[in-house]
Amino acid sequence: MNRLALVLLLALSAAACEREAAVSTVPDKVPVVDGPDAATPASKTLAAVRARGVLRCGVNPGLSGFAFADSAGRWRGFDVDFCRAVAAAVLGDPDKVAFIPLTNDRRLTALKAGTVDLLSRNTSWTFSRDAGEGVDFAGVSYYDGQGFLAARDLDLQGAADLSGAKICVQTGSTSELNLRDWFKARSINWTPVLAPTLERARQDYERGVCDVLSADISALASARATLPDQNAHVLLSDVISKEPMGPVVRQGDPGWTDIVRWTLNALILAEEFGVTKDNAEAMRKESASAEVRRLLGTEAGYGRMLGLDDDWAYRAIRAVGAYDEVFARNLGRDSALKLERGDNALWTARPRGLLYAPPLR
Repeated sequence: MNRLALVLLLALSAAACEREAAVSTVPDKVPVVDGPDAATPASKTLAAVRARGVLRCGVNPGLSGFAFADSAGRWRGFDVDFCRAVAAAVLGDPDKVAFIPLTNDRRLTALKAGTVDLLSRNTSWTFSRDAGEGVDFAGVSYYDGQGFLAARDLDLQGAADLSGAKICVQTGSTSELNLRDWFKARSINWTPVLAPTLERARQDYERGVCDVLSADISALASARATLPDQNAHVLLSDVISKEPMGPVVRQGDPGWTDIVRWTLNALILAEEFGVTKDNAEAMRKESASAEVRRLLGTEAGYGRMLGLDDDWAYRAIRAVGAYDEVFARNLGRDSALKLERGDNALWTARPRGLLYAPPLR
């Protein structure tokens, strides 16, 4: 055998040994983890949150129904509850959250700088944010759209009647850009009344500085709830944009993105399967559904894929309830806003909504 042939034979033998060694290290099944402390951190963010013992969550400084501090200083709202669900999943305690109020212009900057681990703050998923800002949207928690709030006595039939109107809107927001695009496409003249914050825009509207307030419909419902006479103001029927909102994380940590995404999915799946905050314990013991058993941690190994123990989703549901419970408490029938589910109903509802979670299998 010549020298070249010998070198090639040795190289091939070494490669075969490496392949065999690699195959032998793959476990036959996903390891079972008995508790949170035994779970292997799947991401640098998860490791940092556990080392700190607190989840740092960026929220709106004050938006009724979504995020606000009550008279006792306790944070409440739809977005706040999601932060608590994530804290329950990864730390075992929904109260281990530091809520950090962030303005529109600071929210993504703070996330990218590591000031917060998670942004749960009425932020629309757009191309430029997803592709150009170095952040990832983990899912859609609320389907919204931009609309208009006007005084009832103006008797407006729709946005087409707003020719010549003065419209209050937050400067630098997607709402401002949407308005400019929408009116330009229809050759309708209007006058923007720009405000640095949504709260300031609401105050300008209340003082009569403008004819109409424009923002996401959820924010308009929140604003109307703060006005002295809610019935004197109406939401116009027109919706001029798509505003899918959801939790946002930094790019470059897919393990953390998975944890946040599947915590949201777990709350949606809980509603779909009829699991609630109160019956989760009983269903955990009694359900014959394989997917419910995976969701509630009685089929081992699924938490390990996230770097968590198997009870992660069970804890999240026990902390805040299923999606429908979170919605009703903060935005729907049990809240001051009284918003209908609409697009935020399950895909199986009648009428159907857009809310849909992938299967847990």
